[in-house]
Amino acid sequence: MLKDFTIENLLDLKETIAAELFLGKTYPWEVLPEIGDFICRLGQTLNPEEYEYREGDIWIAKSAKVAPTACLNGPLIIGKDAEVRHCAFIRGKAIVGEGAVVGNSTELKNCVLFNKVQVPHYNYVGDSVLGYRAHMGAGSICSNVKSDKKNVVVKEKDETVQTGMKKFGAMLGDCVEVGCGSVLNPGTVIGRNTNIYPLSPVRGCVPADSIYKNANEIVAKN
Repeated sequence: MLKDFTIENLLDLKETIAAELFLGKTYPWEVLPEIGDFICRLGQTLNPEEYEYREGDIWIAKSAKVAPTACLNGPLIIGKDAEVRHCAFIRGKAIVGEGAVVGNSTELKNCVLFNKVQVPHYNYVGDSVLGYRAHMGAGSICSNVKSDKKNVVVKEKDETVQTGMKKFGAMLGDCVEVGCGSVLNPGTVIGRNTNIYPLSPVRGCVPADSIYKNANEIVAKN
């Protein structure tokens, strides 16, 4: 068991409207097959005085700012005070947390963004979970399919977990900072409060409270 990379050790469930989705699960990636159905159920319970419903199972908080050029596909929930900017592309099965920012030309698909997440510039986030206040620098992406199309395996040193999924991007703990131009390869899991250097190809599990310089140099924060 990858005990350092469980939901409990990665994510503050008080910082998402989707807390119920994670209950009874050990690892955050276990929610990926259930996101779409969960949105449809949750959306029907949202207060119509606070959320506008749009055709196609889309619920948008009335306090959110959504650019008219953004492309929105359901199932989708956009939380209170969130901002979806010019030419953002949301393909569906996405939850955008309260106060989150989805920026220019950023693409989302089958993902949960906790509150205050920022993916503001040319990011791809597919089949992923981004924890509270996680930030992805410009051009950084969550690659979600292996080149050989085999199922994704999560690896930490000598431990492995078979996910049984061909599509699995990255799991970012709370307050993770991903540098510009980085590629988070399928099955990447990053612990809380960790920084990833720009232009990094990241694979496997990165411990909490660390600085990832390269695969052979991961140092603890002072």
